[in-house]
Amino acid sequence: MEAPPQGYRRNVGICLINSSKKIFSASRLDIPNAWQMPQGGIDDSEDPKVAALRELKEETGVSSAEIIAEVPYWLTYDFPPEVREKLKRQWGSDWKGQAQKWFLLKFTGKEEEINLLGDGTEKPEFGEWSWMTPEHIVELAVDFKKPVYKKVLEVFTPYLH
Repeated sequence: MEAPPQGYRRNVGICLINSSKKIFSASRLDIPNAWQMPQGGIDDSEDPKVAALRELKEETGVSSAEIIAEVPYWLTYDFPPEVREKLKRQWGSDWKGQAQKWFLLKFTGKEEEINLLGDGTEKPEFGEWSWMTPEHIVELAVDFKKPVYKKVLEVFTPYLH
């Protein structure tokens, strides 16, 4: 796998689908009316696939999922200036944005497993969740993530029908 571009935080994105081919999305606690697919940072020397499964469990409580596809390259987005400033204070490092490795996962568990308090290792990020169509996911995403979401869903289209 090629290296992500310099100046971008390494991150994974998770497109989790159910048996009806709907995609998991959750509302952010810190941004009103913004929904997103789970995502999170890749630890130093951590394999992105391992990071994807870890982040999914941390953010949603879900461990019953299997990876069925991945976007074969890094996708990037830049943080808007106000987001970059907020994250610089929060993370203590200044990133232009995030370079993401995206994975498509099939949910194999029961919905009772989904818990937005996550696995208790991290502060909750989400308020509510829903299974959505690809179009709805893009529509409810924050503007700066929409181009990446469109590309991810385009790559995973064969699996979404």
